[in-house]
Amino acid sequence: MSIRRRAISLCAAAALTAGIISPAIANAQDFNGIVDSIATDSAAGAGVSMAPIGSYASGQLAESAAEIVAFHADSQRILTVNALSGEIDVLDASNPENPTKIGSISAGADKEINSVTVREDGLAIAAVQQSDKLLEGEALFFDASAEDLGSAELGRVTIGALPDNVHITSDGAYALIANEGEPSNELNAEGTAYVADPAGSVSVITLPAVGTVEAASQADVRTAGFEAFDAPGALHEDIRIFGPEAHHNQPSLDLEPEYVASAYGKAFVTLQENNAIAIIDIASATVEKIVPAHITDHSQIAIDSSNKDDAAELRTIPVKGLSMPDSIHAFTSNGQTYFATANEGDAREWGVDEDEGGSGIYTDEVELADVVEDGQVCEGALGDVDLEELASKEVAGNLKLSNASGWNEEEQCFDELYAYGSRSFSIYDAEGNVIFDSGSKFEEVTASLNQAGVFHHNADNEGPEFDDRSDNKGPEPEALTIGQIGDRTYAFIGTERVGGVFVYDVTDPANAKYQTYVNNRDFTVDFDEDNYESTKFAGDLGPEGFAFIDKEDSPNGEYLLVIGNEVSGTTTIFQIEDPLADSEHPIGKNETSAEGSSNSSTGSSESNSGSALAGGALAAIVAVIAGVVAALGVIPGAKDQMLKVLPQEVRAQVEAFLN
Repeated sequence: MSIRRRAISLCAAAALTAGIISPAIANAQDFNGIVDSIATDSAAGAGVSMAPIGSYASGQLAESAAEIVAFHADSQRILTVNALSGEIDVLDASNPENPTKIGSISAGADKEINSVTVREDGLAIAAVQQSDKLLEGEALFFDASAEDLGSAELGRVTIGALPDNVHITSDGAYALIANEGEPSNELNAEGTAYVADPAGSVSVITLPAVGTVEAASQADVRTAGFEAFDAPGALHEDIRIFGPEAHHNQPSLDLEPEYVASAYGKAFVTLQENNAIAIIDIASATVEKIVPAHITDHSQIAIDSSNKDDAAELRTIPVKGLSMPDSIHAFTSNGQTYFATANEGDAREWGVDEDEGGSGIYTDEVELADVVEDGQVCEGALGDVDLEELASKEVAGNLKLSNASGWNEEEQCFDELYAYGSRSFSIYDAEGNVIFDSGSKFEEVTASLNQAGVFHHNADNEGPEFDDRSDNKGPEPEALTIGQIGDRTYAFIGTERVGGVFVYDVTDPANAKYQTYVNNRDFTVDFDEDNYESTKFAGDLGPEGFAFIDKEDSPNGEYLLVIGNEVSGTTTIFQIEDPLADSEHPIGKNETSAEGSSNSSTGSSESNSGSALAGGALAAIVAVIAGVVAALGVIPGAKDQMLKVLPQEVRAQVEAFLN
């Protein structure tokens, strides 16, 4: 079932369950960040389901007031990066249905925090950007469990320019910080080069032993840089080094680390705009190699390329997609290391318009129609395709391309066209070889869910208009984390624009299987950043950062996923259920099975609950209970309370019935 609608009388539901949900009924008028109609889609026999149970609202819209999130189990606290205030909001999550702000950690005047992480003993680290992003940043250490958060800071060390993401290795021995080193926002007087472009790097910080909650010293900081790759031919030809006309073309300056993960002594770092991934030896703080990131072929993998065709329609076109990954997470399976990436895509655009007193703007972004109309497609490069038809707005005319890839210098034309992002997530082995990519699945699911006034395929995160982003990275996968549930490993991928979370079973990484999609968003609510009181009812907008919580660490004893949403400014907690926990999974450990497909007309997967029911009597009972549970969804927290009191077998069947 794709969009859950409430059809049973609320009065009847209340009469049946008054003893269970009376506290929720009392607060029914208070919006808790969870929308009435949560969009869902699931594969047949999905091993997990999930639903939001609580949310904290910063009260700020479109200001990055909730970005990266982390969870500290001992103190039951969520750390949420609030870039707007330059602080980390500390939330008490001991009741995950009502996370509450208890204080904050400040970066200091005119500084910005971009990321945070925390070790099991409470040693937390924040990546701090200076007001001038060209200057060296800071790693801020604090005690996440401190009673007095005003004195929780432990110290700071200096790191590279524009620290964008911080990660702690699983053994707690090192902190790794991706220093993006973006160029200046200004071009030179001629408009041909950046005024400045600091080097990108990764800081490797040796931490105090686990159990010692203290700041590292400056002597504990080493830098993994990219100078060794400045030599001609040191980089693979698919790795992009580019910029304005007089750009320096030095990889050590142009490579821009975005996100970092690690496993077994190796760090894996996304170099987003460069469409590459760096692999680093942590002990020596040395970049061992840089590998090209995934490139998809949209002549084989369909894409919704038009925002002007009035349709949620995927088509194959002679364009390639640069995955340009953002988030990355490493994991192991059968003793082997893998990492997964969310393939967002990103254009470069720096400078100040001449009309505003600047020297011009550099961007690598162009539109497909302009490339065709300017005669910049090499003759025969796209086969026998009708260029005029391809360039129509109803097909791909507005599709955003990068002019930094595919250009034939000798012929002075493009012999290949490259769009931003692959609208997918990918899995790589430890050497950087792609072993799985989700292809068109994200857009297939959102297109199947599309229904006017209910769910809007490829909507933007700052507006619910249908099809708005089809010409520009589509759903835009950005957030990603990995979690272990029972004997299965799952990837959770957030789509920044349309919103929501896709879940894949990655226990067998080369044969990852789509499980479910959930989106806590109301598409009937218009976005108005100046009117928080009305816009807040839209739910979660712009998922940016994820934190998976194991049930052993969880405040309610269940698996949880915490999501920071940068546009809605909300930090939302989802509870993850394993409906097959007491029965044999349809896919055994490290075995594969055919993936279930969604019904293309409704976006819902056919339920297999009937075959799982033990007889007609149980089926009737489950149907009645499911109807009551569905009706209770309009009351915050009521549905979850109802499900919790059911026996596990019945609960699994009710959830299967609802799906």
